[in-house]
Amino acid sequence: MVSKKTILTPLLAAGALLASSSVFAAGPTAETLAGTCSACHGYQGNSVGIMPSIAGSTAEYFTDTMKAFKSGERKATVMGRVAKGYSDEDIGKMAGYFSQQKPVGMKQSFDRTDAALGKKLHDEYCEKCHEDGGRNNEEGPVLSGQSKLYLTYSMEDFKMSHREGPKKMSKKVKSMVEKHGKGGVDAVLNYYASQQ
Repeated sequence: MVSKKTILTPLLAAGALLASSSVFAAGPTAETLAGTCSACHGYQGNSVGIMPSIAGSTAEYFTDTMKAFKSGERKATVMGRVAKGYSDEDIGKMAGYFSQQKPVGMKQSFDRTDAALGKKLHDEYCEKCHEDGGRNNEEGPVLSGQSKLYLTYSMEDFKMSHREGPKKMSKKVKSMVEKHGKGGVDAVLNYYASQQ
C-alpha cells in the first residue's frame, strides 16, 4: 500500500518547482534591478559622490534618459553600455522604483553668499521649470541637493554641445549669463548644493 507521504512528497516538490519557475519567469524585481545602480548612484538612488542622485526622478524622465543612453542619443562614457543591458520592461520597473524614493541632499561644501544670490537667480530664471527650488520637475532631474561638481560638468556639457538641453533652458541660461556673467550660473549651482 502506498502511503500519503509517498504521494504527497513528489506533489509538493513539483508544486515548489512550478512556483519557483513562475518567480523566474516574472523576471527580477524593481528593487533587484535598482540595486545594481547603487554602486554609482548610492543607496536608493541617493548619491554620495560625483554621480547624480536619481531618487525622486519622475518615471518619464528616468525612462527617457535611459533610452537616450541606450540608443546613443545621449553621450556617455559608461551609461551607454550599462543601459544596453536592460530591456524596456526592466527600465520601466526601475523608473517606477526611483520615482518613489525620497531624494536626500548631498552633504557638500558651498558658498553661502553665492547660494543666497543663486536662490534669487533660480527664482527668476529656473523656477518655472525646476519648481520648488529645484526639488520638483515633471520634465527633468531633481536639482536641489545634487552634487555641485556633477551639475558643473553637466552645464559644461550643455555649453560645449555635448549634451542637448531644452531650447527654453538654453534661452534662460543665456539670458542669465548676459546679465550676471558666468558667476550667475555658479551662484545657482551653489544654491542647489546648499539644499542638504
